[in-house]
Amino acid sequence: MQYSIGVEYALHCLVYLIDNPEDSPIGIKELSHFQGISETYLSKIFSKLSKDGIVTSVPGVKGGYKLAKSPEEISFWDVIEAVEGTKPIFQCKNIKDNGYLYRDKICSSGTSSCTINLVMLSAEETMREFLRGKTLSWLKDELERVLPKQIREETRNYFSKRKF
Repeated sequence: MQYSIGVEYALHCLVYLIDNPEDSPIGIKELSHFQGISETYLSKIFSKLSKDGIVTSVPGVKGGYKLAKSPEEISFWDVIEAVEGTKPIFQCKNIKDNGYLYRDKICSSGTSSCTINLVMLSAEETMREFLRGKTLSWLKDELERVLPKQIREETRNYFSKRKF
């Protein structure tokens, strides 16, 4: 299983939005420059985040994006689902029906669900629950704890100067 790098970019950019005053949205140009990625790519990610109600677009010269909800209400899973979609990670193709005993419908287990699929879906639900418990607010607190204060301050200063 692998999530696209878009999930990582989304989470990083959302952290910058947390630290920014609500009346001062951050533009895609600023965010993409800071991350070292193309504006087009980041715009696609933010379009998905906006569609799912995670961020709000603010039009105008001093426009950009801001969080649509409080950081406590946005979980890692919300971001993953917005960027990656809602499709389950494990895609059961029901290959058991191609097995020798099922070809002629001789074998009948009495259940229509594949045990392998049930286990995989259960594991995925456990992961989703864990990621739902990690919010942007939690992430901000963790970064305050683990990153040098100077780095956090320089990041805040970068976005507060509105160079773009």
